[in-house]
Amino acid sequence: RFQRLDFVYLNAGIMPNPHVNFKALWHGLLTGKVLHMLTTAEGIMTQTDRLNGDGLQEVFATNLFGHFILIRQLESLLCGNEKPSRLIWTSSSNARESAFSLSDYQHAKGQESYSSSKYATDLTSLIINRKFNNQGLYSSVVCPGLVMSNMTYRILPVFVWKLLMPIMWLIRFFAKTYTLTPHNGAEAHVWLFKQKPEYLDPLVKYHSCTSGLGKSYVEPRKMDVDGETAEKFYQKLLELEKQALERYSDLLD
Repeated sequence: RFQRLDFVYLNAGIMPNPHVNFKALWHGLLTGKVLHMLTTAEGIMTQTDRLNGDGLQEVFATNLFGHFILIRQLESLLCGNEKPSRLIWTSSSNARESAFSLSDYQHAKGQESYSSSKYATDLTSLIINRKFNNQGLYSSVVCPGLVMSNMTYRILPVFVWKLLMPIMWLIRFFAKTYTLTPHNGAEAHVWLFKQKPEYLDPLVKYHSCTSGLGKSYVEPRKMDVDGETAEKFYQKLLELEKQALERYSDLLD
Protein backbone atom coordinates (compact mmCIF):
# COMPACT_ATOMS: atom_id res chain seq x y z
CA ARG A 1 0.00 0.00 0.00
CA PHE A 2 2.81 2.43 0.77
CA GLN A 3 5.89 3.53 -1.12
CA ARG A 4 7.39 5.36 1.85
CA LEU A 5 6.84 6.02 5.55
CA ASP A 6 7.17 9.58 6.83
CA PHE A 7 6.79 8.91 10.56
CA VAL A 8 6.97 5.83 12.76
CA TYR A 9 6.17 6.32 16.44
CA LEU A 10 7.76 3.58 18.55
CA ASN A 11 5.75 3.60 21.73
CA ALA A 12 5.11 0.03 22.93
CA GLY A 13 6.27 -0.46 26.50
CA ILE A 14 5.76 -2.54 29.62
CA MET A 15 6.89 -2.36 33.25
CA PRO A 16 5.89 -5.70 34.78
CA ASN A 17 5.54 -6.18 38.53
CA PRO A 18 6.88 -2.77 39.60
CA HIS A 19 7.88 -2.29 43.23
CA VAL A 20 8.64 0.87 45.20
CA ASN A 21 11.72 0.79 47.41
CA PHE A 22 10.40 2.77 50.38
CA LYS A 23 13.73 2.48 52.19
CA ALA A 24 15.48 4.24 49.30
CA LEU A 25 12.70 6.83 49.20
CA TRP A 26 13.16 7.58 52.90
CA HIS A 27 16.92 7.87 52.37
CA GLY A 28 16.23 10.35 49.57
CA LEU A 29 14.14 12.44 51.96
CA LEU A 30 16.97 12.52 54.48
CA THR A 31 19.65 13.38 51.92
CA GLY A 32 17.70 16.00 49.97
CA LYS A 33 17.61 13.92 46.78
CA VAL A 34 13.93 13.08 46.93
CA LEU A 35 12.85 15.47 44.15
CA HIS A 36 15.40 13.97 41.75
CA MET A 37 14.27 10.48 42.73
CA LEU A 38 10.60 11.33 42.27
CA THR A 39 11.18 12.76 38.78
CA THR A 40 13.44 9.95 37.51
CA ALA A 41 12.46 7.01 39.78
CA GLU A 42 16.20 6.47 40.24
CA GLY A 43 16.83 3.96 43.02
CA ILE A 44 13.19 3.67 44.08
CA MET A 45 11.67 1.59 41.29
CA THR A 46 12.42 -2.07 40.59
CA GLN A 47 10.77 -4.68 38.37
CA THR A 48 10.64 -8.45 38.16
CA ASP A 49 11.28 -9.48 34.56
CA ARG A 50 10.77 -12.86 32.89
CA LEU A 51 11.45 -14.70 29.64
CA ASN A 52 8.88 -14.46 26.87
CA GLY A 53 7.91 -17.18 24.39
CA ASP A 54 10.92 -16.35 22.22
CA GLY A 55 13.38 -16.90 25.06
CA LEU A 56 14.10 -13.17 25.39
CA GLN A 57 13.74 -10.96 28.44
CA GLU A 58 10.21 -9.64 28.17
CA VAL A 59 10.91 -5.96 28.91
CA PHE A 60 13.84 -5.78 26.50
CA ALA A 61 11.85 -7.54 23.77
CA THR A 62 8.79 -5.33 24.16
CA ASN A 63 10.37 -1.95 24.84
CA LEU A 64 13.20 -2.17 22.31
CA PHE A 65 13.88 -5.31 20.29
CA GLY A 66 10.45 -5.61 18.69
CA HIS A 67 10.81 -2.02 17.51
CA PHE A 68 14.27 -2.75 16.17
CA ILE A 69 13.01 -5.73 14.15
CA LEU A 70 10.18 -3.56 12.79
CA ILE A 71 12.57 -0.81 11.68
CA ARG A 72 14.84 -3.31 9.95
CA GLN A 73 11.90 -4.87 8.11
CA LEU A 74 10.68 -1.41 7.01
CA GLU A 75 14.11 -0.11 6.02
CA SER A 76 13.31 0.02 2.31
CA LEU A 77 10.31 2.29 3.03
CA LEU A 78 12.26 4.50 5.42
CA CYS A 79 15.45 5.18 3.49
CA GLY A 80 16.20 6.88 0.19
CA ASN A 81 13.01 8.94 -0.12
CA GLU A 82 12.73 12.50 -1.40
CA LYS A 83 11.53 13.66 2.01
CA PRO A 84 13.17 12.54 5.29
CA SER A 85 11.62 9.70 7.26
CA ARG A 86 11.35 9.96 11.03
CA LEU A 87 11.53 7.53 13.94
CA ILE A 88 10.26 8.88 17.26
CA TRP A 89 10.91 6.66 20.25
CA THR A 90 9.20 6.98 23.62
CA SER A 91 12.08 6.83 26.08
CA SER A 92 12.12 7.96 29.70
CA SER A 93 13.95 10.11 32.22
CA ASN A 94 14.41 6.78 34.02
CA ALA A 95 16.92 5.72 31.33
CA ARG A 96 20.27 5.43 33.14
CA GLU A 97 23.68 4.19 32.10
CA SER A 98 24.16 2.58 35.53
CA ALA A 99 21.25 0.21 34.83
CA PHE A 100 22.62 -0.90 31.44
CA SER A 101 25.43 -3.33 30.65
CA LEU A 102 26.68 -4.51 27.27
CA SER A 103 27.45 -7.91 28.78
CA ASP A 104 23.83 -8.20 29.99
CA TYR A 105 22.00 -5.92 27.58
CA GLN A 106 18.71 -7.79 28.09
CA HIS A 107 19.07 -7.13 31.83
CA ALA A 108 18.53 -10.72 32.88
CA LYS A 109 20.56 -10.30 36.08
CA GLY A 110 19.23 -7.01 37.41
CA GLN A 111 16.03 -5.50 38.80
CA GLU A 112 15.86 -2.32 36.71
CA SER A 113 14.89 -3.78 33.36
CA TYR A 114 12.73 -0.77 32.44
CA SER A 115 15.57 1.69 33.00
CA SER A 116 17.98 -0.55 31.08
CA SER A 117 15.62 -0.90 28.11
CA LYS A 118 15.09 2.86 27.91
CA TYR A 119 18.83 3.53 28.00
CA ALA A 120 19.20 0.93 25.25
CA THR A 121 16.57 2.89 23.32
CA ASP A 122 18.65 6.06 23.60
CA LEU A 123 21.72 4.20 22.32
CA THR A 124 19.78 2.74 19.41
CA SER A 125 18.43 6.13 18.35
CA LEU A 126 21.94 7.59 18.39
CA ILE A 127 23.45 4.87 16.22
CA ILE A 128 20.55 4.93 13.75
CA ASN A 129 21.23 8.63 13.21
CA ARG A 130 24.92 8.00 12.64
CA LYS A 131 24.30 5.20 10.16
CA PHE A 132 21.19 6.36 8.31
CA ASN A 133 21.00 10.17 8.29
CA ASN A 134 22.78 10.18 4.93
CA GLN A 135 19.95 7.95 3.62
CA GLY A 136 17.25 10.32 4.84
CA LEU A 137 16.28 8.47 8.03
CA TYR A 138 16.31 10.44 11.29
CA SER A 139 15.65 9.24 14.83
CA SER A 140 14.58 11.14 17.97
CA VAL A 141 13.75 10.17 21.54
CA VAL A 142 11.20 11.76 23.83
CA CYS A 143 10.23 11.49 27.47
CA PRO A 144 6.51 11.98 28.16
CA GLY A 145 7.15 12.65 31.84
CA LEU A 146 5.10 11.10 34.62
CA VAL A 147 1.76 10.28 32.99
CA MET A 148 -1.09 8.62 34.84
CA SER A 149 -1.59 5.60 32.61
CA ASN A 150 -2.34 1.91 33.02
CA MET A 151 1.40 1.37 33.45
CA THR A 152 1.62 3.93 36.26
CA TYR A 153 -1.44 2.61 38.07
CA ARG A 154 0.27 -0.78 38.46
CA ILE A 155 2.96 0.73 40.69
CA LEU A 156 0.58 1.53 43.56
CA PRO A 157 -3.11 0.74 44.16
CA VAL A 158 -5.45 3.11 42.33
CA PHE A 159 -6.93 4.53 45.55
CA VAL A 160 -3.42 5.51 46.70
CA TRP A 161 -2.88 7.45 43.48
CA LYS A 162 -6.22 9.19 44.03
CA LEU A 163 -5.08 10.27 47.48
CA LEU A 164 -1.69 11.39 46.15
CA MET A 165 -3.05 13.38 43.23
CA PRO A 166 -3.41 16.75 45.04
CA ILE A 167 0.19 16.39 46.26
CA MET A 168 1.35 15.59 42.73
CA TRP A 169 -0.31 18.73 41.39
CA LEU A 170 1.68 20.69 43.98
CA ILE A 171 4.92 18.84 43.16
CA ARG A 172 4.50 19.95 39.54
CA PHE A 173 5.43 23.49 40.58
CA PHE A 174 8.92 22.07 41.26
CA ALA A 175 8.99 19.00 38.99
CA LYS A 176 7.91 20.08 35.52
CA THR A 177 8.04 16.54 34.14
CA TYR A 178 4.91 15.70 36.17
CA THR A 179 2.78 16.01 33.06
CA LEU A 180 0.15 13.70 34.64
CA THR A 181 -2.24 13.52 31.65
CA PRO A 182 -1.67 11.73 28.32
CA HIS A 183 -2.47 15.00 26.52
CA ASN A 184 0.37 16.81 28.30
CA GLY A 185 2.69 13.82 27.96
CA ALA A 186 2.30 13.84 24.16
CA GLU A 187 3.59 17.43 23.89
CA ALA A 188 7.10 16.42 22.75
CA HIS A 189 5.73 13.82 20.31
CA VAL A 190 3.59 16.45 18.58
CA TRP A 191 6.32 19.11 18.73
CA LEU A 192 8.80 16.81 16.97
CA PHE A 193 6.29 16.17 14.21
CA LYS A 194 6.58 19.85 13.28
CA GLN A 195 10.39 20.11 13.32
CA LYS A 196 12.90 19.74 10.49
CA PRO A 197 14.98 16.70 11.49
CA GLU A 198 18.17 18.05 9.93
CA TYR A 199 18.31 20.71 12.66
CA LEU A 200 17.73 18.39 15.62
CA ASP A 201 20.58 17.24 17.85
CA PRO A 202 20.84 13.40 17.91
CA LEU A 203 22.32 13.61 21.42
CA VAL A 204 19.24 15.33 22.83
CA LYS A 205 16.14 13.83 24.43
CA TYR A 206 13.02 15.96 24.16
CA HIS A 207 11.01 16.07 27.39
CA SER A 208 7.34 16.90 27.67
CA CYS A 209 6.96 19.36 30.54
CA THR A 210 4.04 21.10 32.23
CA SER A 211 4.28 24.18 34.42
CA GLY A 212 2.58 24.43 37.79
CA LEU A 213 -0.14 26.50 36.13
CA GLY A 214 -0.75 23.85 33.47
CA LYS A 215 1.17 25.22 30.45
CA SER A 216 2.75 22.47 28.33
CA TYR A 217 6.11 22.90 26.59
CA VAL A 218 9.16 20.92 25.43
CA GLU A 219 12.56 20.93 27.09
CA PRO A 220 15.62 19.46 25.31
CA ARG A 221 18.19 17.72 27.52
CA LYS A 222 21.49 16.14 26.56
CA MET A 223 21.61 12.34 26.85
CA ASP A 224 24.38 10.49 28.64
CA VAL A 225 25.26 8.24 25.68
CA ASP A 226 28.40 7.71 23.63
CA GLY A 227 28.96 6.52 20.09
CA GLU A 228 31.33 3.67 20.94
CA THR A 229 28.87 1.97 23.28
CA ALA A 230 26.07 2.57 20.79
CA GLU A 231 28.07 0.92 18.00
CA LYS A 232 28.88 -2.14 20.10
CA PHE A 233 25.26 -2.46 21.17
CA TYR A 234 24.06 -2.11 17.58
CA GLN A 235 26.24 -5.06 16.56
CA LYS A 236 24.72 -7.14 19.35
CA LEU A 237 21.23 -6.22 18.14
CA LEU A 238 22.15 -7.30 14.61
CA GLU A 239 23.41 -10.65 15.90
CA LEU A 240 20.23 -11.18 17.91
CA GLU A 241 18.11 -10.17 14.92
CA LYS A 242 19.90 -12.75 12.77
CA GLN A 243 19.12 -15.47 15.32
CA ALA A 244 15.47 -14.41 15.52
CA LEU A 245 15.01 -14.35 11.74
CA GLU A 246 16.63 -17.77 11.38
CA ARG A 247 14.29 -19.15 14.02
CA TYR A 248 11.20 -17.84 12.25
CA SER A 249 12.39 -18.04 8.65
CA ASP A 250 9.48 -20.31 7.68
CA LEU A 251 6.95 -17.69 8.84
CA LEU A 252 8.74 -14.89 6.99
CA ASP A 253 8.84 -16.90 3.77
